[in-house]
Amino acid sequence: MRLPLLASFILALPLCAQVKITQAAPGRILVEIDGKPYTTFYLAPGGNKPYVWPLSTASGAVVTRHYPMEEFPGETKDHPHHRGMYFAHGDINGINFWQTEPRMGPVPAVPQKDPGSGLWQGSMRLKQIVAAKGGKKSGTIKAVFDGLDAFGKPIMTDTRTITFYSDPRLRTIDYEVAIHAQEKLTFQDTKEGTFAIRLATSMTEEKGGGRMVNAEGKETEKNVWGKRSAWVDYSGPVDGRTVGVAIFDNPANPRYPTYWHSRGYGLHAANIFGVHDFTGDKSQDGSMTIEPGNELHFRYRVVIHDGDAVAARIADLYQEYTARQ
Repeated sequence: MRLPLLASFILALPLCAQVKITQAAPGRILVEIDGKPYTTFYLAPGGNKPYVWPLSTASGAVVTRHYPMEEFPGETKDHPHHRGMYFAHGDINGINFWQTEPRMGPVPAVPQKDPGSGLWQGSMRLKQIVAAKGGKKSGTIKAVFDGLDAFGKPIMTDTRTITFYSDPRLRTIDYEVAIHAQEKLTFQDTKEGTFAIRLATSMTEEKGGGRMVNAEGKETEKNVWGKRSAWVDYSGPVDGRTVGVAIFDNPANPRYPTYWHSRGYGLHAANIFGVHDFTGDKSQDGSMTIEPGNELHFRYRVVIHDGDAVAARIADLYQEYTARQ
């Protein structure tokens, strides 16, 4: 017996437009969108920072660098701590949470400061998965992590809420971080941070045909890096077609609009703290202190799209995003 056309369409709807979230061992949560694998949330493996990888367009073009998770022809291999999409900062109370890669060679019996930076190496530890729930239009992961000093003492808890949306044209991700201070925390002024995505080498300004543009219409690293703006889009070729990644700064974020640590080699990052690096004025101090028991909140939206910023209507999408806040 043949079903009426409308009934067939209604029955098929949940299968072709949905987000599925699945917990997987060890330390991973899998995300499927519209019946296809999309990405994985890695839950601080081996003490490294939590990260989401890979990211791609709705049509499947991978926009994140594969290294160091896997080998891929033609990719650069600098900055192995740049893993997919992540949130971290390079100096919190003299502890480096940005570069959390395990040390090469024997682990010292007693933790030691990095001789180059003078910083201790921090690490992250999964504390609790609060939610991992899919749905017809979106799916959300909420997880809590401990931020540990070099001796394994928690100095903060870090709650990540990441929402993935189903859409036939775009891949949109909302990323929220709430940092709860267990002791007095000072986010020091450094460019090494904070909400970041490492892009595919072919998309970069240095190695590919990429171009970044901000909300004011300024283009290239020279005019975008270290400047304040509500959003930056970074587009370039992947597999012979132009694709892009936009990061939106939420107007409720501290010090909105953010400074940008987006580089020609492929790092795409928002960072409100690195003021003296970005301005070149060493008399300025972008550090921020949180008293014990208080919290610091950040919210960002990531839009992964075909075409450049103009073709994807990034300015309009940002206006739609802020209108709903």
